[in-house]
Amino acid sequence: MDPLLEEIYEAILSFDEDAVYAAVKKALDAKIDPVLIIQESITKALKEIGDKYEKGEFFLMHLIAAGEATKKVIDELIKPALEKKKSKGNYLGKIVLGTVEGDIHDIGKNIVATMLLMAGFEVYDLGKDVPPSEFVKKAKEVNADIIGLSALLSTTLQNQKKVIELLKKEGIRDKFKVIVGGAPASEEWAKEIGADGYAPDAIKAIELAKKLIKKS
Repeated sequence: MDPLLEEIYEAILSFDEDAVYAAVKKALDAKIDPVLIIQESITKALKEIGDKYEKGEFFLMHLIAAGEATKKVIDELIKPALEKKKSKGNYLGKIVLGTVEGDIHDIGKNIVATMLLMAGFEVYDLGKDVPPSEFVKKAKEVNADIIGLSALLSTTLQNQKKVIELLKKEGIRDKFKVIVGGAPASEEWAKEIGADGYAPDAIKAIELAKKLIKKS
């Protein structure tokens, strides 16, 4: 890993907001692609923190601290840098996105939302701790193409499944593509619950969304 990317990664794991900000600014000043910063530093660090939380090595305070340490750099440094790289292509489609009910983790979802927006999608970000009914309601309201369901905790994965079950119950499952993501999700899980795809990170989420839009 590039030393500057490593520095960002280590700063996030130290939960030092000022150090994270300084490291990201240094990397951007050195002309490192903001997408690489997201992929190789921020996403990897957040995944490690999520894994340690699942194992009981970290606690809720660590998740919150990591979220606070990265939110500022995403809003103030990463987004403006990505804006300069924004796709000049055509509008791609509408995506309703959120972290499922019972899960307050949203920093990874925020990264995905930002990247999708910059790629040319119209993104409706419902935030965190979103009930299944809210995903369905919003998707119908805006006539979405895709519903994106994020979950950090293995205990909230079932709430991804509940969204699909609700769509089936209302007889509108075929109207929307459903994609899932988050540390405990997987390709196998997506197939098990009848989702249309799984993305392990923001870059793959964009690739998957574009692929599903082309098929629809």
